[in-house]
Amino acid sequence: MIYLTQLIYIHEGQEHTFHQFEDVAIPLIEKYKGKLLLRLRPTKENFIAGELALPYEIHLVSFENETDFEAFKQDKVRQEFLHLKEASVSRIVLIQGTGS
Repeated sequence: MIYLTQLIYIHEGQEHTFHQFEDVAIPLIEKYKGKLLLRLRPTKENFIAGELALPYEIHLVSFENETDFEAFKQDKVRQEFLHLKEASVSRIVLIQGTGS
């Protein structure tokens, strides 16, 4: 099992564009034996401390293996909408781990 945590930073004013991409990408996770374990939108009120800027969203996703994750990334439908992600996301910090 692999776990992926994404700290997602978006360009100001591009929330709607980001949501359009997520509306396509998130449902595809299950197709590749993945699970969206958490999807958080942190606020300044619940940000305690840290050196990183506050991300727009935090995702915790799991896949059975790396092959399934790679297949998800290459999904043809997802690929058609990648321009929305590219237009809206300024950067992503990806943290990957494994577990049972």
